[in-house]
Amino acid sequence: MQAVALDSVDFVGSDLRRPECVLSTSDGRLYVSDWRGGISVIEPDGEQWQLLASNSDFEVLPNGICLLPDGGVLLAHLGAEDGGVFHLDESALLRPWLTEVEGIELPPTNFVHLDAAARIWITVSTRLQPRALGYRADCDDGFIVLQDQRGARIVADGLGYTNECLVHPDGRRLFVNETFARRLSCFDITEDGALADKRVITEFGAGTFPDGLTFDENGDVWITSVVSNRVVHIDGAGRQTVVLEDSEPEHLDWVETAYQAGEMGRPHLDGAHSNRLRNISSMAFGGADLSIGYLGCLLGDAVARFNAPVRGHPPPHWHFAGPQRGRAATNG
Repeated sequence: MQAVALDSVDFVGSDLRRPECVLSTSDGRLYVSDWRGGISVIEPDGEQWQLLASNSDFEVLPNGICLLPDGGVLLAHLGAEDGGVFHLDESALLRPWLTEVEGIELPPTNFVHLDAAARIWITVSTRLQPRALGYRADCDDGFIVLQDQRGARIVADGLGYTNECLVHPDGRRLFVNETFARRLSCFDITEDGALADKRVITEFGAGTFPDGLTFDENGDVWITSVVSNRVVHIDGAGRQTVVLEDSEPEHLDWVETAYQAGEMGRPHLDGAHSNRLRNISSMAFGGADLSIGYLGCLLGDAVARFNAPVRGHPPPHWHFAGPQRGRAATNG
């Protein structure tokens, strides 16, 4: 897989607030999570606006976001102590969508994904409080929730800091990043939505902490690594190729030492020791032919983009209209 030169990367958007998750649609729009309480929308011409919750004193902190066919958006709430998934409609009305499962309140919630079969998949990275206690190789209390016509239930548990999960284009497998177990795992999806036959696709070495993931036109996986600002291509045999990286070896050594000692914490994630990328956390293929890679991030105020060496696979929301600019939206 051809590498991407760091100096070829440029940026779209401005004054974004923790654009951790980025989504793209066929009309050229980008949607990113916004910690002001909703999403920012970047139009194809670069115009930018926000759709932010306007009806509640509740402070929702969106991490993962999910577009819906009706123009609404689901937000995975990554609160300091609370979580859940919230629905934001085009008029900026916010309401709880799923805040408990199997009788327990959802802890801080990482990601939400709509698949092609209209099922919603939700991840919780850890039950530990504060969440930084889960930045350990032995973290094993993350889980995945499925919401479908049968209701909401936990379908996988005991994961090593569950991050983004996506259903493969074949519709039969769910891939998930276990960030601090440093592995990409896969489940078979049964007819009733249960997850079975977990296996590890690949494990990552020093400096790679898999966060976001997406698929290309060949069904291969692309992951983003926080801290090291790596974009890694993983083929069907689990072979890894670093396509893009922006990191300082001394900083990675410092983080790795803390990780191996079981002492990794927020300071190791909250500083960007890099030239251009600001702790990348997600990736989406976009552009008219899905040949542009877009990177969400934890610490920057814009979305990085690059010409990808392969086209992406269209996500389930590719042809959604997305929320339209309405009376409650404000200029960015």
